[in-house]
Amino acid sequence: MNTFKKKNFIINIFGVTAVFLLVNFLMKIGIITNYLSGIMILVCINMVLAISLNITAGCLGQMALGHAGFMSIGAYTAGLFTKSGILPGFAGYIVALILGGLVAAIIGLGIGIPALRLKGDYLAILTLAFCEIIRVLIEFFKFTGGAKGLTGIKLYKNFSVIYIIMVLCVFMMYTFMKSRHGRAILSIREDEIASEASGINPTFYKTLAFVYSAFFAGLAGGMYAHYIGILGAKNFDFNKSIDILVIVVLGGLGSFTGSAIGAMVLTILPELLRGFNDYRMFIYSIILILMMIFRPYGLLGTKEFSLTNLIDRALPNAKLKKGGGANE
Repeated sequence: MNTFKKKNFIINIFGVTAVFLLVNFLMKIGIITNYLSGIMILVCINMVLAISLNITAGCLGQMALGHAGFMSIGAYTAGLFTKSGILPGFAGYIVALILGGLVAAIIGLGIGIPALRLKGDYLAILTLAFCEIIRVLIEFFKFTGGAKGLTGIKLYKNFSVIYIIMVLCVFMMYTFMKSRHGRAILSIREDEIASEASGINPTFYKTLAFVYSAFFAGLAGGMYAHYIGILGAKNFDFNKSIDILVIVVLGGLGSFTGSAIGAMVLTILPELLRGFNDYRMFIYSIILILMMIFRPYGLLGTKEFSLTNLIDRALPNAKLKKGGGANE
């Protein structure tokens, strides 16, 4: 790891830790209430969802509308596992999340192999159909609670743990996209024919991105299940997939930090507008329309926000080259 990467890593760790300590301090002195804590947990869950979808929609360039389906698979898998009591406590919660992600990834593999041979509108329609099939099956089977929904899921609303899980998930997705596999996925987005001519297997890497995205969507679904405690098929309908897609588009297709900012904005904004209950969705829609008119590429486009670059601009004498070493 060169000097620039070490510096970037240390600064990011410091920033993430500073936010964690600040939020916990504000909770301890009562400034952040249980209500606000709940909103921040939803922000963390939506961040994982949005960034996982960004791997497929932004980095791979394939518009998929079935993300709520993978989320529902992870949510029900995690909820059923903890309800079974096979492994109680915190360990059971973590295993449930991983299991939810794995089941969603396996389903994603089965869907991705045939689906990713399609492109554009055809892929969007197929993934939308998949989401609806999952919703119907959830209501059909008795072990999922049927139309009544799955109840009795043990609640887990510890912000500290969910924040750490969110940071680890984002770190894993970010490092994946910075690896050679991630660069291969980006090359397919830029020019699939040229990437295939360079020796990259488009089918393999498309499926890999789809499965990786599905895993984290399932894991986020598991966190969501233990946050609300009650699951219903209507929680994961077409509108949910659109909500996640809107977050990604608002933040910028291909930008992970853009998706994180979009998740914060579109999770907090509806809560701030609750005082205008009759006009809340109207105002919300107008804000989104104006955003798309004046920033059609999203808040950050394909760029990433970097604390390191921000510090380098504030302290130009401390700036380091990406290859390592200080400027003379």
